Amino acid sequence: MAKNSFLPRLQTAASGIIILGMTLTGCLGNRAEIPEPRPKTTIPITLESTAFAPDTAIPAQYTCTGENTSPPLAWGEVPAETRSLALIMDDPDAPGGTFVHWVMYDLPPETRQLAPALPPDASLPGGGTQGKSSFGKTGYGGPCPPSGTHRYSFRLYALDKPLELPPGATKAELFEAMGDSVLAIAQLTGRYSKP
Repeated sequence: MAKNSFLPRLQTAASGIIILGMTLTGCLGNRAEIPEPRPKTTIPITLESTAFAPDTAIPAQYTCTGENTSPPLAWGEVPAETRSLALIMDDPDAPGGTFVHWVMYDLPPETRQLAPALPPDASLPGGGTQGKSSFGKTGYGGPCPPSGTHRYSFRLYALDKPLELPPGATKAELFEAMGDSVLAIAQLTGRYSKP
């Protein structure tokens, strides 16, 4: 009797685990399905930092082993139709999939640089809103690879509209809101490995 009553319970538990697994897989898949928006133009924008050159090491002060503050960034002219700017920094080499370190949006179109060590405030002085990183926090979170050398990509998006998202938006929410409003993209990549 005890053996017979055990089997249906085991089957029910197994079914529940399978359904839960399918649900989680579906949720993760939906997040990953939002592709990076493609620019409407081929207008080049330069993105650079006085802290490091393209494809070189990001100084430790801008990482989790240092002061963990954001680096200075500057860029050139953007398309005339630009109405707002957005910035994303992420790590495509993270073992669990791309890890987002910084999300920023609704920067005024006339902005041409970001000072170092920006505060983690939701709203920035002079305009702009900060979103949520994969650390679950608002503002910049520096490189902190578990092992090896990782690439860190800073991408600036010139948009033909303000996104008007609330503070704390994620990269996925940003991409969804961007839709087909991206005019041009600039990229700067740095590298970092823990000492």
